[in-house]
Amino acid sequence: MKVNTQAVNFNADLKLLNFIQSRLDKLELFYDKIVSSDVYLKVENTSEKENKIVEIKLHIPKDMFVVKKQCKSFEEAIDSACSSLERKLVKKKKKPRFQPSLKFL
Repeated sequence: MKVNTQAVNFNADLKLLNFIQSRLDKLELFYDKIVSSDVYLKVENTSEKENKIVEIKLHIPKDMFVVKKQCKSFEEAIDSACSSLERKLVKKKKKPRFQPSLKFL
């Protein structure tokens, strides 16, 4: 899967980018038709400890999932967002597909 990562107003290190790639690759176990994903990493300028924001946009055919999490570290936020995406993908996979019939009586 193609992962586009953007770090807003800072430079993300290679270790974090590899963690993001490996964690998002695990999502293909739950839904195999994932096209790409966009990851946005932001640091909010507040005195709170939970100032790391991760937003993941997951593109699948005819749909897109968006998850936004705010935690103390980027790794924690990515894990939380990916677990939310896993639940959404499993729910999407279990949903029956409606195919209109072209039979005319």
